[in-house]
Amino acid sequence: MRALRILLIVAVILGGIFVVVDRLAVNFAESEVAKRVQSQQGLDGGTDVSIKGFPFLTQVAAKHLDQVDVTVEGAEASAEGRRVRISEMTAELHDVRVRGSVGGFSDATAELATGRARISYEDLSKASESGFPVAYGGNGKVKVTGSVELLGRKITRSVLSSVTVVDGDTLRVRADEVPGEGLPGIEEKIREKTDFDRQISGLPGGLKLEKAEATKDGLEISVTGTNVGLAG
Repeated sequence: MRALRILLIVAVILGGIFVVVDRLAVNFAESEVAKRVQSQQGLDGGTDVSIKGFPFLTQVAAKHLDQVDVTVEGAEASAEGRRVRISEMTAELHDVRVRGSVGGFSDATAELATGRARISYEDLSKASESGFPVAYGGNGKVKVTGSVELLGRKITRSVLSSVTVVDGDTLRVRADEVPGEGLPGIEEKIREKTDFDRQISGLPGGLKLEKAEATKDGLEISVTGTNVGLAG
């Protein structure tokens, strides 16, 4: 009995040591991966990486991570030649296959990825054709303001617009209605300023836009993808 008790105590101690070592290893890996993402993407905001699953060391040995959650601030994408700042982007990467060590991986591929990106209305304004202000209009709409010259008059209108995703890579902003007030051609002129499509590129390979939703904090975009490649 005494020998059994000693074995149980030793087993508990070794188990505790393993847990501590495992947690230290995952914390180190998270920090190293975050630094690499921060450096390679040239981010001006913070980066947070959380590697899920236990034990971590067995995942490393198998070069397969169950789930990796990444949050980055200040990332940039491209919208038809214009740089678009993404205020914050979060992603859940599932079934991640890794080449090299986790802290210094050469490349990695996620079987499935889901996430959300937020673009501020200030940055969305810069991505519009005319640079006219885009703001939150309430009830899931954006408010776009544009001015045109018509019959010697400067006419300014603010319209409520819907934002949709087209072809998995394009944001489409369309005014629901443009008040014409009986003036011929005013709707077409205003729409030339307020309606626009912007193709978004520069996201990790395999990711596509799924849905856009206007909120008071900015435009929230759902992203999803399979076999998403991550730079090493």
